[in-house]
Amino acid sequence: MENNDNSISLNKYIASTGVSSRRGADKLIDEGRVTLNGVVARKGNRVLPGDTVEIDGQPLAEKPPTVYLALNKPPGIICTTDPKEPHNIVDFVNYPERIFPVGRLDMMSEGLIILTNDGDIVNKILRAANKHEKEYIVTVDKPVTRDFIRKMSNGVPVLDTMTRRCKVTQLDARTFKIILTQGLNRQIRRMCEYFDYRVTKLRRVRIMHIELGKLPLGKYRPLTAGELEKLDKTTVHSAKTHPEKELKVKKKGRGF
Repeated sequence: MENNDNSISLNKYIASTGVSSRRGADKLIDEGRVTLNGVVARKGNRVLPGDTVEIDGQPLAEKPPTVYLALNKPPGIICTTDPKEPHNIVDFVNYPERIFPVGRLDMMSEGLIILTNDGDIVNKILRAANKHEKEYIVTVDKPVTRDFIRKMSNGVPVLDTMTRRCKVTQLDARTFKIILTQGLNRQIRRMCEYFDYRVTKLRRVRIMHIELGKLPLGKYRPLTAGELEKLDKTTVHSAKTHPEKELKVKKKGRGF
């Protein structure tokens, strides 16, 4: 099928209905279980308005309404969709629609995480080149010094790279606020460890313009119309991942 401005890739179309991820859709296509307008589909097919897509002879349901949730994740919950993980974030939220987390917080970290069924917004937010801000409140095991704040702000060598310069502000003797524009594996914890500090509590309080506010620990809320409007404007020119580099949900949440 020729590319068309009104068309959508077959794997993305399948994923948008909540049946599977794009990777899972590709597997269904490879297994010959998908038909497009009565013909066995193949990777690279595109779907136009009015086309019929079936899996195992059953027509796909309409795309569900988009869902955007802000969750105050408690410690102990793992940012994975893997049902084999008893503490996975999807079962914890228990939302009636299929959703998945945008990014991750490690198991013992808490705070704001967005969950959605919109794969496009996931890619836009997570793309490192977009440099979207994320704000954290961090408590460490010994007094914070001016030298520590200065060095954390200027960049720290972790994971064979130098972290970007960031905003770090001391809040009290052992607590500081840090605003990052990147998301390396366990970045804040590694940065602190480099200076012989151990993180005892880490809480994310903001992603871009979306704030945790007074949302109780373990509770979620839908994003407001104003938050969604600003999110759309903020990400309209954001780079997306290439099709072959779709979001891969980790089996274990190993974020900040």
